[in-house]
Amino acid sequence: MIELAELTKTAGGLVIDQFTQKRERPDSRTMIGSGKLEQMRWAIEVGEIDTVIFNDRLSPRQNVNLEEALGVKVIDRMQLILDIFAMRARSHEGMLQVEEAQLNYLLPRLVGQGIMLSRQGGGIGSKGPGETKLETDRRYIRTRIENIDKALKKVEKTRENIRQKRSKSGIFRIGLIGYTNAGKSSIMNALVGLDKEQYEQNELFATLDATTKAVKLVEDFTVSLTDTVGFIQNLPTELIKAFKSTLEESANVDLLIHVVDASNPHHEIHEQTVLKIMEDLKLTNIPVLNVYNKMDIAPSDFLPTLSPSLQLSIKSESGVQWLKTAILEKLHELFDAFELELPYEKAYQLPELRKSALVQSVVEGEKGYLIKGLIAPELSWKLPNN
Repeated sequence: MIELAELTKTAGGLVIDQFTQKRERPDSRTMIGSGKLEQMRWAIEVGEIDTVIFNDRLSPRQNVNLEEALGVKVIDRMQLILDIFAMRARSHEGMLQVEEAQLNYLLPRLVGQGIMLSRQGGGIGSKGPGETKLETDRRYIRTRIENIDKALKKVEKTRENIRQKRSKSGIFRIGLIGYTNAGKSSIMNALVGLDKEQYEQNELFATLDATTKAVKLVEDFTVSLTDTVGFIQNLPTELIKAFKSTLEESANVDLLIHVVDASNPHHEIHEQTVLKIMEDLKLTNIPVLNVYNKMDIAPSDFLPTLSPSLQLSIKSESGVQWLKTAILEKLHELFDAFELELPYEKAYQLPELRKSALVQSVVEGEKGYLIKGLIAPELSWKLPNN
């Protein structure tokens, strides 16, 4: 319920009152009992409330019955999240993904939505004189969903081409993953630099679109860093389906940084939610660096539950340095050592090597440079003379 209130505020709503009810099972007609309905009717009138938001998913029939009983607009958690996603989507792909999820949500809810949807329609653009407005709306939505699917497949193909080019570029790929509002965008900004700033706000779902930037960790050694949509409890299946290609950005990385908001009292639940979604997305085989962020505002008795982990505040200069150091230490675990001799006439290859590998030493020999360093196994083909 605390999270529902935060989602409501993110959507621009003002929370006036909250109600909970313990029941053996939800009421099939209205989700809640008649007594609780009467209590809510009184609160709606006194508080001049115009919208009621249910934390549980409502069936189309429950939605209609509740609006009739309460006399105000009624939505559920799913529709609230969809509204927030619609507000946050900035790219063409993001807008299409949200629209598809909204239409899939709306389709079964057309039944009984008032007289406007049951008026007779006909003439040009409909099946015939007897077709109802409801049938026209259904057909339009299904057609629109098909068109969006086709458009998204084209976008997904383009995204896949970009992924393949990125994998062939010889750059180690790092992905940010975590619960919404854990501070992933702040970490992206801190590592990339303020001149390439990613949108960040202390709000849920501040960013939706997958963003990839180049990050120079040490000297010329460069990695790609990808930030994707944050996760949330009971992430609606329609959204998981719609954002499948965006979420799959996390599957095409060599290292995941799991960011946790240490200041949130429910961080353990958030961790479990992210771990479950990682399992669903088949990301469990990717190495993970656990990072507890916002330690500057975390409780003094905070204890990490994920191990090993790093605790920091990315807003501090020391926090940024600790994170870079931790990433480099993780790379030392994942990379293979190499030793090679680079002839002096091929010295021009050294700067390019420094971008793909962690070069630890360069010593001048009789015939060329003796180079020692570390490189990701999948990028060993980038080594000169290989």
